[in-house]
Amino acid sequence: MSILIADDDPVVRDVVRRYLERDGLAVLETADGATTLAALADDRVELAVLDVMMPAPDGIEICRAIRSGRRPRLPVILLTALGDEDDRVLGLEAGADDYVTKPFSPRELALRVASVLRRARTEPEAARPTLRDGAVEVRPAFRLALVDGAPVELTPREFDLLTFLLAHPQQVFSREQLLAQVWGWDFGDLSTVTVHIKRLRAKLGARHRIATVWGRGYAWGRTDTGDADA
Repeated sequence: MSILIADDDPVVRDVVRRYLERDGLAVLETADGATTLAALADDRVELAVLDVMMPAPDGIEICRAIRSGRRPRLPVILLTALGDEDDRVLGLEAGADDYVTKPFSPRELALRVASVLRRARTEPEAARPTLRDGAVEVRPAFRLALVDGAPVELTPREFDLLTFLLAHPQQVFSREQLLAQVWGWDFGDLSTVTVHIKRLRAKLGARHRIATVWGRGYAWGRTDTGDADA
């Protein structure tokens, strides 16, 4: 298995490769969108790190292609320019599991890769119970989400977020708490949570029960307060 690093800057690729190889990971490098799409045909690619600004198709377009392709659950981390909030939000809305802003600490990126891989590699456990609320069902042992009995395609991070909320019905969690509990981050851009909540609501449709509890955060199944569009 290998990690795909797609960036048109050879210095970035070299630094990232060395840090990931220190962690015992095999690395595949590409420098443009066309080569990246070809590389993604290799089923040995376990996670993709995509530069948003690489030659077309760019990282966001490739992320969208992954989510609509034959491996929609492939973990994706985007590299975005510092301060370019539009790119970060577009990337998350395209289905990225995580992002790191440039200039970045190579060690931080390596830790983010390890975090995303750890969740994606979670082994099925028969003892883990099925979670169900109305038409929404999650089977953690099989990484499967269903609405009205039909499978719903979720990214690894969306699946983890839904599982966490279903496992703690009625409880309110702030965005900081969700970053810590679901992403495993002690710090980060809170819009990451906001965008994932929005995507999860859209995928679950009218069956979602994610409420916004004003001034406090989000909760599954709260009916006393909330706004589906926030």
